[in-house]
Amino acid sequence: MTAADESTPLTIPPPPVTRDRYWYWRGWRIHYQVMPAVTPQPHQPPVLLLHGFGASLEQWRDNARVLAQSRTVYALDLLGFGDSQKAAAIFNADLWSAQVHDFWQAWIGQPIVLVGHSLGALVALNSAVVYPGMVARLIMLTLPAAREELLSGWLETLSRTAERLFSTPLLIRPIFQIFRRPGMIRGVLRSDYQVRDRVDEALVEQFVRPTSERGAARTLCYLVRSRTELQFTPETRQLIPQLTMPTLLLWGQADRVIPLTWGQQVAPLNPQLTLTIVPGVGHCAYDDKPDLINQTILDWLDARPVLSPVQT
Repeated sequence: MTAADESTPLTIPPPPVTRDRYWYWRGWRIHYQVMPAVTPQPHQPPVLLLHGFGASLEQWRDNARVLAQSRTVYALDLLGFGDSQKAAAIFNADLWSAQVHDFWQAWIGQPIVLVGHSLGALVALNSAVVYPGMVARLIMLTLPAAREELLSGWLETLSRTAERLFSTPLLIRPIFQIFRRPGMIRGVLRSDYQVRDRVDEALVEQFVRPTSERGAARTLCYLVRSRTELQFTPETRQLIPQLTMPTLLLWGQADRVIPLTWGQQVAPLNPQLTLTIVPGVGHCAYDDKPDLINQTILDWLDARPVLSPVQT
């Protein structure tokens, strides 16, 4: 287990050209971005970024351009989020992993550095296990547990039943209209961030904009209902031991959404995995202190791949 050190902010050349694009997958519109490397370096695999729940590829506002100095960076809006289509579908980790793999197969076609935050980390983990030939290295910023890993027995059954009842449109739609307001979203974000100044108008707008799209409330109903299904996600305790590539797990020391104690429990399950604790940041570590996170990622990527047990 290691801790990220504070470092001098990176000196960044002019930002790379960002290209917004759309791709149709299984009939659904998928939004993605491409940032070609400013100064391509040989043998540097491309990077693919996966956002967290309720977010979009815009969450990487101060990360993607730094990573793209020497590597081509792709960022993807998962189905149902961001500017991707607000589908009426049963969502689960396998569906999103299939989207990631098919995107990789269509537009990248070589092993990548797969980076995910929160829900995106769970999808990245599942994708790396199901499609190991796609992933050269895996980076996860916090990692949610499956429901079955948090609750068991009658508590798990009760929780699942209550959430299924809650997922009816009659309840979800009025709640959705309340929580999509900028003031509500700003309050939720401030509870997730340690560096409150980072919760600016541009960040709030990132989360507000997708809620105005056609079908957004309906998709939320499907997302909530999908979470009650047993197949929503495999247990992370079962997935982590199956990883075959070097893996970095970054965790904000002050994360109140997914406590650090969970990361400390699962990190020792695979000797390929390195847990790095980042001080002074919360659940949104990538945006609380982007310079620190960027430097930590780049240092790890540039280091020679040494397969050693988690340090304690």
